[in-house]
Amino acid sequence: MGPSRPLDTRKYFVICANSMGSCFGSTGPASINPTTGEPYRLAFPVLSLEDIATAGKLLVEHLGVAELEAVVGPSMGGMTSLAFAAMFPEMSRRLLIISSAPRTLPFSIALRSMQREMIRRDPEWKSGNYSPGEGPITGMRLARKIGMVSYRSADEWEQRFGRERVPEERKTGDGFALDFEIESYLEAHANKFTGQFDANCYLYLSRASDLFDLAEHGGSLAEAYRLLGPQKITVVGVVSDLLFPAHQQRQLADGIEKADPAKEVTYIEMDSIHGHDSFLVDMDQLRPILQNFFKRA
Repeated sequence: MGPSRPLDTRKYFVICANSMGSCFGSTGPASINPTTGEPYRLAFPVLSLEDIATAGKLLVEHLGVAELEAVVGPSMGGMTSLAFAAMFPEMSRRLLIISSAPRTLPFSIALRSMQREMIRRDPEWKSGNYSPGEGPITGMRLARKIGMVSYRSADEWEQRFGRERVPEERKTGDGFALDFEIESYLEAHANKFTGQFDANCYLYLSRASDLFDLAEHGGSLAEAYRLLGPQKITVVGVVSDLLFPAHQQRQLADGIEKADPAKEVTYIEMDSIHGHDSFLVDMDQLRPILQNFFKRA
């Protein structure tokens, strides 16, 4: 995003809103409850992606914008974008969904369920009542490791690390310490994540992703697809994505096209080994897709 980049800020006014429920600016479990003067913690209401989409609508209206050229979202942002397009069909002309889906598959729910349990089982979680700046560090580190495994692909791990061992000078003498470079990589990402994200916010957003089902808008996916306002829709999938497999993206594009043949629907599949994180890592493949999407404006 920026001048001369696919999201060209010389041509477009780009609005990036932090998700409600997060801990980086929008209201969430870590925010202060004005009634008590303490963080909301688990008193914060159950969060849905529809809540996040509604917050986006209120922001756009606050800025005095009546119609958006496009709504773009990857992963959870893609599901939020689908909710936005179904709930507020007149507010955007086009829609770009990347590595997302109209609902989460059982495999992804299972992984996120384990991540949430690791956090809640950490004694330092204290049923959500930890002090600001503290919390379940061990649970968050383990959840992050599972996340990193699910975000990438086995082929990438094979190419990057193989069975490469940690050098002797980095070993601690603990017989069960890190032996392989892949373990060292996961440890580094877990440590980097420590303290960056509030645990309760993580739990709320994770659960919101699992609860989302576009079929709740209209009673079925076919009806929900008919509610989508944008007439030009591009769906991008990645062949190595474990969390939102490419077949989900194909089904999404086919379903929208079948439900409303008047819509111009494009499906693009990225042949990348970077898994779900491809939209963050493989810019060489994603950049032209974005450029072509906006060239058709």
